[in-house]
Amino acid sequence: MKNRLVEKIAQAGKSKEKLFCAFLTLGYPSLAVTEKLILGFEKAGVDIIELGFPFSDPLADGPTIQYSSEQALKRGIGMADAYRLVAKLRRNGCGVPIVFFSYINPILSQGLKAFVAKAKVRGFDGLIIPDLPPEEEPELEKISRRYDMPVMRLAAPTTDSRRAALIAKKSRGFVYFVSLRGVTGARSAVPADIHKILKALKRSSRIPVLIGFGVSNPEQAKKLAAMSQGVIVGSAIINRLRSSGGRTEPVIRYVRKMVKAVKSVSQ
Repeated sequence: MKNRLVEKIAQAGKSKEKLFCAFLTLGYPSLAVTEKLILGFEKAGVDIIELGFPFSDPLADGPTIQYSSEQALKRGIGMADAYRLVAKLRRNGCGVPIVFFSYINPILSQGLKAFVAKAKVRGFDGLIIPDLPPEEEPELEKISRRYDMPVMRLAAPTTDSRRAALIAKKSRGFVYFVSLRGVTGARSAVPADIHKILKALKRSSRIPVLIGFGVSNPEQAKKLAAMSQGVIVGSAIINRLRSSGGRTEPVIRYVRKMVKAVKSVSQ
């Protein structure tokens, strides 16, 4: 079976189209809402869904995503819910690539091989593990390649050129460039110092570089898309979901505007 993420990235490369990736916390505010949003995002033109598994100690996440994780955990959301939801989506014809975003502990509790094998069968297309450095995961690299489950790595403004080359070499799918220092969260402005760092990272990478952490409005999205192969939006989506009281329509409208902004930029 072909990998949906790999195919999507290849298609975008051929058509010179920018990619839009949307983050959701599994089970916030409910599994039904997560399902409805994934389907709505697919119709809105989202290229990749980043489905975040709620964790009690999310070191890289800011208050918005921490809150959504806490609420999901209070509802008892677990790994089985992730498997069931994605399997259901695939049975019902959902074709958008879905990347599993999780800290390492929940994965290790399943066993690396068992987790990757089950995630693949259920319909996930890739992994992002923010607290696992590329030097510490030779077993995961072997297993992920065996099951055709690309692992995306994160690079930051503090990443030097040597480490950028390592991250690019170890990444499959795309490189996730964290454009802001610190934890996640929507910001009102884009840092002015990321051009040089991003240029060095792109020079080291033969796969797309997507920018995330801090993207909140269409103007930012267009600016960052012009520097990269696409953008990732997370906290701004969760903020709108929270402010809407869990209503999906305002969130889907917002995402549709963000997708339009990103797609208006040509490579």
